[in-house]
Amino acid sequence: MRINRKMHMTAEWRNKMLNKLLKSVLDQDLAPVVVCDIDDIIVYMNPCAIKCYHKDLTGRSIKDCHPTSANEMIDKVVAWFKESKDNNIIYTYRNDEENKDVYMVALRDDDGTLIGYYEKHEYRNKETVGLYQPKK
Repeated sequence: MRINRKMHMTAEWRNKMLNKLLKSVLDQDLAPVVVCDIDDIIVYMNPCAIKCYHKDLTGRSIKDCHPTSANEMIDKVVAWFKESKDNNIIYTYRNDEENKDVYMVALRDDDGTLIGYYEKHEYRNKETVGLYQPKK
């Protein structure tokens, strides 16, 4: 279905399309993505996260999935995010076995108000697939 130019100009259409595109970006990520709201409720897990953690935990508190010591760190990081609009990413964990670093990243609305956070996994392995070759 072809969309005419006038439809592209409406804010409502752009917002709907942006939501679809961003969800697809997250869905296609090869690393786990877990998004939480400001109350620590998991509002989204990408397919990789569901596979990694063996179940869809959407709707549950992220704190139900971590020990007390980790929950204390989550609280400290969220408090730090709230201190300044410039406090947006913090290194939280190194996994040598998987050769990855893990970060907590602040999510903010257009005014810079903290609305949630997500866990970002950065794998440090050199890519073995050739340039422009499909990953299998």
